[in-house]
Amino acid sequence: MQEIDRTLPAPAEWRVELIGVPAGADVHLRLRLESVMEGVLVTGELDVPVTGSCARCLEPIEDTLHLDVQELYAYEGSTTEATSEEDEVRRIDGDYLDLAPLVRDTVVLNLPLAPVCSEDCAGLCVDCGQRLDDLPADHHHEVVDARWAGLAEKFGTPTTSSPGAPGESPTTEEN
Repeated sequence: MQEIDRTLPAPAEWRVELIGVPAGADVHLRLRLESVMEGVLVTGELDVPVTGSCARCLEPIEDTLHLDVQELYAYEGSTTEATSEEDEVRRIDGDYLDLAPLVRDTVVLNLPLAPVCSEDCAGLCVDCGQRLDDLPADHHHEVVDARWAGLAEKFGTPTTSSPGAPGESPTTEEN
């Protein structure tokens, strides 16, 4: 058995669309390599810093992922190697284990596809593009009925809505 406790720089390609590991960031590995009948069992933990953007409001995100790893590296000629497809099991190359693909796969497959700055992030206002969490609770925009917009522009009359506009109920005025 051998224990590894190392900090290594991350390569540039560990990312998905909105979030990833900054190139050169410190990736902390705490791994245990144990000899078993079929090969070497690698178990441990990874601490990886990630940066990106919130999928709802586009605010910057900085976090650290704490990931568990467990993988069997098969000995050449072992039953595991003989009964597995080539891409199903990692193999020992002579006396060496290539841990880089294991760490990369673990990190990239655990990156969120739609990261959020907080679970209750409301996102952006569809009309003005401002972050809804920063706006007052009564934030709204005047909706102009497109059927009357041309007349309102010509006569300079404000058009907030009109009776019979889609989604509105007619109102009556008293004389």
